[in-house]
Amino acid sequence: MLYKGGCHCGKVAFEVEGELGGAVRCNCSICARKAALLWAVPHRNLRLLAWGDDLGRYTFGKGAIAHRFCRSCGIHPFAEDVGDGSERSAYVNINCLDGIDLAAVQIFDFDGRSA
Repeated sequence: MLYKGGCHCGKVAFEVEGELGGAVRCNCSICARKAALLWAVPHRNLRLLAWGDDLGRYTFGKGAIAHRFCRSCGIHPFAEDVGDGSERSAYVNINCLDGIDLAAVQIFDFDGRSA
């Protein structure tokens, strides 16, 4: 299925293809603060439609994940592995997808604080 999403102001927009079978609620220091519900997909399934200079990047710790955010409205629509290669993943914040019934999505808790 094809989903569309983006930030609050619309300057960052994307589409993602896949079956939304569930999302992860991570308790690491950044995910807990932004209340993200993350859906992991192959990076090639995420297509940016609009971003320009508005797409910011934040990394911390080991720097393995680039947390992306809109520089205008501050919303964090997705994150992505920073490594090269075909096995890269994108982590879409399903709160930023259009038309999603969040109550119908199974949520899995992940202990990112201990990882």
